[in-house]
Amino acid sequence: MIERATEIYVILENKPSQLGDLCSFLAENEINIDAIGVFHDTAKIIVQQLNKAVKLLSKLNYTTELRDVLKVDLENRPGSLAEITTKLGDEGINIEYCYGTLSRKGNGVSIVMD
Repeated sequence: MIERATEIYVILENKPSQLGDLCSFLAENEINIDAIGVFHDTAKIIVQQLNKAVKLLSKLNYTTELRDVLKVDLENRPGSLAEITTKLGDEGINIEYCYGTLSRKGNGVSIVMD
């Protein structure tokens, strides 16, 4: 299944404790992280309480940006990622990055891509 999602792109300082501080802050405010990808000095997160998370992060002076992404549920088997990425490429959709998380169904994985 392919669905659209909104990712919060958060700029972090490239130093120890930044990711832990971000995750702890969200947890303390009852915001669950459904998916996360961390790349050098940025975190890309998907949460269910999007507006609440953005407001709280801005209060702590985090620089954030909202981005539309695709979230794809895949079977946890060889070739499932190849199938969907080939299909998207054949449709002219360029994948700039992707990261994975557990599927909510519990029997597979979800891939987030932009």
